[in-house]
Amino acid sequence: MTEPQFRNKVVWFSFFFSLLVVWVHSYNAQMFLGICGETAEVYLTEHWIGDRFGQIAVPGFFMISGYLFYRDFDWNLLASKWKRRISSVLVPYILWNFLYYMGYVVGSRLTGVSAIVGKGVVPFSLPALADAVINYTYNYVFWYLYQLIMLIMLAPILYPVLKHLWSRILLFAVLWYAVWKNIDLIPLNSDALIYYAFAACLALDRRRKKKNEEFVPIPERSWNIRRGLVGVLFLFWGIWFYGFGLRTAFIPGFVISRLAAVSGLWMMVPGEWLPAAYPFMRCNFFLYATHFAVVRFINKAAAIVLPASKWTPLALYLAMPVIVLLICGAASWVLKRFSPVLWRMLNGGR
Repeated sequence: MTEPQFRNKVVWFSFFFSLLVVWVHSYNAQMFLGICGETAEVYLTEHWIGDRFGQIAVPGFFMISGYLFYRDFDWNLLASKWKRRISSVLVPYILWNFLYYMGYVVGSRLTGVSAIVGKGVVPFSLPALADAVINYTYNYVFWYLYQLIMLIMLAPILYPVLKHLWSRILLFAVLWYAVWKNIDLIPLNSDALIYYAFAACLALDRRRKKKNEEFVPIPERSWNIRRGLVGVLFLFWGIWFYGFGLRTAFIPGFVISRLAAVSGLWMMVPGEWLPAAYPFMRCNFFLYATHFAVVRFINKAAAIVLPASKWTPLALYLAMPVIVLLICGAASWVLKRFSPVLWRMLNGGR
């Protein structure tokens, strides 16, 4: 792939993962139906979709982030990469956490809205604000950005380890053992580090170009039939490990499943054949940041006004990625048109 084709493919996949993650947070059976037999039917259907498809989204984000950060990395680039991530990750992390907190503070005090918010009266104080901004207290989906910020900060430690084969092997051995034994590497998630470091290792292999001009790292190679078939194999491998994890409660099976599924999808899709990403696809960070509030509000409001049929929550669940895309797309258009500076901050400069 050429450089523009690679960048275009990153946008397409980031957008695709942003849509998938909507399904993870759209479960709504109990809101509509309470506790009954129909609730179980809808619950199982929604979780079948969300757990099998939606759960690859965040691992995909970690892998894209790890690859892009360590692509052509060396010590001289560390400061500039950190600087770019301040505007693309840290600033929107702080700003969105602040906005979510203020939204809950105001919403919890408004008649009619407070019932939808469902948190009682949210305290308005400096300690509560600090907790919300630092610990994403009212913006649960930003656990991903919280982990990503720590991974970016760890670059001076990770780079020397990932640069050499034997230290890579040792690191992954420790991480897989931690996942297997369910050991928390507080405050880091060991599975998040696996996704991130795996892609970072692939990116660091670009350095081999200095010795061999013909070498192209696996994620950037041109598509062919063999590559597509290997991608299909990886995808089926991911499906098998997911089932194995369900049958045996073997936690590493789920991590392998997601790692293999994302890798397989990347190899299956020809980057050279993808059309230029549409402008709305570049709003994927904004979509990720806003979807949770939009989804919760729509589900809770709909549960109050719509009939309690099992088809209502299921239809709403299936349509939710499109609904969220339309709402967030309209909001992003307004922001870009009337407040471009704020828009760049909210979307991380993308």
